[in-house]
Amino acid sequence: MVHAAQIKIPATYIRGGTSKGVFFRLQDLPAAAQTPGAARDALLLRVIGSPDPYGKQIDGMGGATSSTSKTVILAKSARPDHDVDYLFGQVSIDKAFVDWSGNCGNLSAAVGSFAISGGLVDAARVPHNGVCTVRIWQANIGKTIIAHVPVTNGEVQETGDFELDGVTFPAAEVQLEFLDPADEGEGDGGGAMFPTGNLVDTLEVPGIGALTVTMINAGIPTIFVNAAALGYTGTELQDAINGDSRALAMFETIRAHGAVRMGLISKVEDAAQRQHTPKVAFVAPPADYTASSGKQVRAADIDLLVRALSMGKLHHAMMGTAAVAIGTAAAIPGTLVNLAAGGGQRQAVRFGHPSGTLRVGAEATQENGEWCVRKAIMSRSARVLMEGWVRIPGDSF
Repeated sequence: MVHAAQIKIPATYIRGGTSKGVFFRLQDLPAAAQTPGAARDALLLRVIGSPDPYGKQIDGMGGATSSTSKTVILAKSARPDHDVDYLFGQVSIDKAFVDWSGNCGNLSAAVGSFAISGGLVDAARVPHNGVCTVRIWQANIGKTIIAHVPVTNGEVQETGDFELDGVTFPAAEVQLEFLDPADEGEGDGGGAMFPTGNLVDTLEVPGIGALTVTMINAGIPTIFVNAAALGYTGTELQDAINGDSRALAMFETIRAHGAVRMGLISKVEDAAQRQHTPKVAFVAPPADYTASSGKQVRAADIDLLVRALSMGKLHHAMMGTAAVAIGTAAAIPGTLVNLAAGGGQRQAVRFGHPSGTLRVGAEATQENGEWCVRKAIMSRSARVLMEGWVRIPGDSF
C-alpha cells in the first residue's frame, strides 16, 4: 500500500487579541494553494483539523472554539500606501468549509508584527527603537487597518505591561485604527452602514416574535438586540448560553433572519454556509457582575453590557470586529447600543463582556443626512507562540 508522505509548510502560530491562529506568508504556501479555491480551503482545513465530528480538532492546530479555529495569509502589498495584504479564513470546526466573508479584528493585532518579522514591510520603514506604523489592506472586506507596533532593538516588541481582559498574561500594546469601518464589502447590505436605512428595525423571527434590532455594517455585519427582549440581563457568561441548546438555536434563527434582512443572503437556509457573518449580540445597561476570571466588574466603570455570539457560540470575550461595530453603533444616537449606553453623542465606550471590559473609540458625523464613521480605534496585544512548519499529509489538498 502506498502512503502519502507528510509535507511541511512554513507557518507561525500567533495569539492576536483574544484569538489564536496559524499565519502563513502567501509565498510559502504550495503552488496550488497560492490562489483562492478548493485546494487552498482543503489545505487550511487539514492544518486546523477540520471537519471534526468530535468537535475537538485533535488532529490539527485548531483549539475547538471559534476563537482558535482561524487562519491568516499575508503577502507584500502592491497597493499604493499599503505594506501588506491580509486575508483571514475562519475555519468551521465540524463542517468542511472555510468562511472568507469577514475580517478577524483580534488577529488584526498580530498582522503588523508578523509582517515586520516576515520581511513584508520595507526595512527602511522599521525603526530601530520606537513604533512602526504598518499599513494593512484587509482583503476580505476591502478596508484599511493601521497597526502601531512597538519595536525594540530592531525587533518587534511582544512583552510589556498592557493587560487585555480575556488574555491571561500582559504583553506589549498594539494600537489599531480601522479606517472607514462601515460597509462590509461590495454586495453586503447594499454598501450601507445601516443596510435597511434605519437605525432601529423590527425583525420578525418565526417562533420568537417581533424583535427590535439594530443591524449595522461596521467592522463586521452585526445584529444587536436588547437582552431583556430575550429574557437575559446582559451579565451572562458562556455556560449560561452555550449550555442551553434552545438558546443557541434561537440565536441562530435570529442571525439567519437578520442576515436575509441585511441583504447578506437570499434565504435563511444559506446562513448555514455563512457562519462567520453576520454576528448577533445582545446589549443591556450597565450592571455589576463577576467576569469569568472572577474579576468584579462594577456598573459604575462601564457604559453598557454586550454579549456576542461567534460561530454559533457565546464568545468568551469580544471579537475585535464586533467591538468596532459596538463602538460605531454607540457613537450614533438612537441605535440600541447607544441607548443601552445612556443615549446622546459619545466618542468612546467601555463595555462589559464575559471576560471583563474593553474600551473602543469611534467618532460619528452626519454627511448629507447619512451617518459616517471615519475611524474606530482600540488597543490589543499579540505574541508569537510557535514558529517553524506545520505538517499535513501531501494528498490533503
